[in-house]
Amino acid sequence: MPHDTPLIATIVAGLGLAFVFGAIANRFRIPPLVGYLIAGVLVGPNTPGFVADAGLANELAEIGVILLMFGVGLHFSLKDLLSVRAIAVPGAIVQIGFATALGAILAWMLGWSMGAGLVFGLALSVASTVVLLRALQERRLIETERGRIAVGWLIVEDLAMVLALVLLPALAGVLGGQQQVEAHSSLLPASYGIWGVVGVTLAKVAAFVVVMLVVGRRVIPWILHYVAHTGSRELFRLAVLAIALGVAFGAAKLFGVSLALGAFFAGMIMSESELSHRAAEESLPLRDAFSVLFFVSVGMLFDPFSLISNGWPVLATLAIIVIGKSLAAFVIVVAFRYPIPTALMISASLAQIGEFSFILAELGVGLKLLPEQGRDLILAGAILSIVLNPLMFLAVDWMKPWLERRAGKTAPLDEAKPIGPATEPGQLASVAAPVKEDGPPPRTALTGHSILVGYGRVGSLVGASLKEAALPFLVIEDADKTLAKLRDDGTETVSGNAANSEVFAAANPEGAKRLILAIPNAFEAGQIVLRARAANPKINVIARAHSDAEVEHLKGLGADTVIMGEREIARGIVEVVLGHKPEAAEPSAA
Repeated sequence: MPHDTPLIATIVAGLGLAFVFGAIANRFRIPPLVGYLIAGVLVGPNTPGFVADAGLANELAEIGVILLMFGVGLHFSLKDLLSVRAIAVPGAIVQIGFATALGAILAWMLGWSMGAGLVFGLALSVASTVVLLRALQERRLIETERGRIAVGWLIVEDLAMVLALVLLPALAGVLGGQQQVEAHSSLLPASYGIWGVVGVTLAKVAAFVVVMLVVGRRVIPWILHYVAHTGSRELFRLAVLAIALGVAFGAAKLFGVSLALGAFFAGMIMSESELSHRAAEESLPLRDAFSVLFFVSVGMLFDPFSLISNGWPVLATLAIIVIGKSLAAFVIVVAFRYPIPTALMISASLAQIGEFSFILAELGVGLKLLPEQGRDLILAGAILSIVLNPLMFLAVDWMKPWLERRAGKTAPLDEAKPIGPATEPGQLASVAAPVKEDGPPPRTALTGHSILVGYGRVGSLVGASLKEAALPFLVIEDADKTLAKLRDDGTETVSGNAANSEVFAAANPEGAKRLILAIPNAFEAGQIVLRARAANPKINVIARAHSDAEVEHLKGLGADTVIMGEREIARGIVEVVLGHKPEAAEPSAA
């Protein structure tokens, strides 16, 4: 491996090994991120063989965090954020306080100082942006109410950590550490005083928000529209990345806001443009690649032998992260009269730590507040909690029925679910019309109907035509806003991911006449085709594709007709030119 190209070596080794071990993990039905972490351990300094550049890996991982938060912002509006403020703000603050207290108690038991306990506890209190968002995306929960609460909770945690990063250097002398270090000379000086530092920090955050809402709301959409009118896809993709990275970097340098929060606000402002969907598609490949490098960089920091040298402290740290934080979040969400499924999902989402924890640990060690053993425990807790996080979601699925039975039959759990953005946060849904948020959806009574999967740009056009033709159909969709609109229009819906067996069964595929797959993801569509064929061999399956390879993939799995957009556009153009429909050399129908 050449020594004069550390950047290329780090990217090749990180992505290459991540692919190999991610594929192995997927083969054994283990989350791929476990494979990514193992890849990081293998290229890290604590194992023999090639050692990647940890500094470069961390910077590449930071790009992944920026792009991931930018993507979340694209699917998140200011209205969504404000709609969950009543639970996200107090919930995050109380949970941070509880986890910090547990960490401080463990630090006291280990003989550390009060300052060490504070830094250690704060590091254990904040969840990983990447892990939480990946978990929500895999379960397609980002646009649901539960997803909005989790993301809002995460934003409040990030804001609290930004404040902590500014305050710690100023308080280091009082807490028994080094007052100021060269590495953090860019932070606010201690001469401002504690309240002065807090005031300046809040003022900077407020200034950033104002600039984004006043200036960014006008400039960012204008840039996108200008570039879109050039007709250059390359320039549009470049504009999206430049805005995401530029706003994040400017927010950190000019306003002291974290890179992740800056990117989130950039995405949220861009979401107001009608080009936001295209922007999300263009940035998706880079988001995925760099988020993989994040997990690799975390694995590089982990010393497997620390599990032996720090046995019981590692277990205690893990218990605080996985059990302590989860219980605190569960109690808080239930106290706000949200349903048990929501409380369980939030608890599982927060039962891990990540990037902010590493930053706090490094700052604490640099300020002579946190011993190096504390940093090792934080790293071990992060690795183990990230690996265990998928199991937490499985545990949630197992615990939910038991908790629902314990809750009794007098008040169904989902009846306490606060309804969507149209109401004030915390307002309760009518008991006469409870909104089911989880559990098996009710089975439709329709027969001889069409099952329309997805109601985006393509699905909505198909649905409108089916409705105009008075053909019976129902829609399987998982976006709360879309579901609410469909219900208002009187269209029957099934909430959830059609790849889920219970969700798909609720659409009565055995009695359906046709299945229309309007979703753009061919791999997910393939799973649904297999499920439909198993339930009803005679069902007529119509799907969409973006390439010849996807057409062949879906046909091979049993789709009757696969429509490729580019081919149909070409046929439409030829029809206009020739005045009649052309004979297709390669028909879409199987």
